[in-house]
Amino acid sequence: MTTNPLSLEDINHSDYHHDNYSKTLFGFWLYLMTDCIVFSIFFATYAVLHNGTWDGPKAADIFDLNYALIQTIILLTSSLTCGLSMLALHRFAKSTSIIFLVFTFLFGVAFLGMELFEFHHLVKMGYSWERSAFLSSFFSLVGCHGLHITCGLFWIIAMIFQLVYKGITENTLRRMMCFGMFWHFLDLVWIFIFTFVYLVGVANGK
Repeated sequence: MTTNPLSLEDINHSDYHHDNYSKTLFGFWLYLMTDCIVFSIFFATYAVLHNGTWDGPKAADIFDLNYALIQTIILLTSSLTCGLSMLALHRFAKSTSIIFLVFTFLFGVAFLGMELFEFHHLVKMGYSWERSAFLSSFFSLVGCHGLHITCGLFWIIAMIFQLVYKGITENTLRRMMCFGMFWHFLDLVWIFIFTFVYLVGVANGK
């Protein structure tokens, strides 16, 4: 597979756009479907165990909705910058695409930092995953999402280096499209977490 930078004519007239490109995206969609199953299991586990507090804290006792809302805004903003990076890439604006990728990375780091701070705060208060079934399922679900965010951050770094040193190639276009799907998927998962874990949890505790 060539790694030479592509021209607009290459994109419009080469067969890869209808063959390798579509096969890669199809394969990545299959991966996302398996990831959906994984998160569905974590959500189902949380739904079953969220009342198992064992005289410990309930969701309303430990969750800060304002804090979670800030996390949500940050992650959704990162989704916007990711989309803008993809648009710039398809317009062959490499520098602009890289800039938006950097912003996506920074927003992702901010989100992950807030998530880790929340975990540290809960553990410091004595509310670790060992405290109750509720907290165990919470740490598992949110921790799994955080692990995916971490993988996404490393993916961003790899994509930035590829764009800098290899330019816009068939490979970078495919990989960026897969990354965009992955990042937007994580945004969608977080919206479900924010809704069913934080919002519903706090509302039920009032």
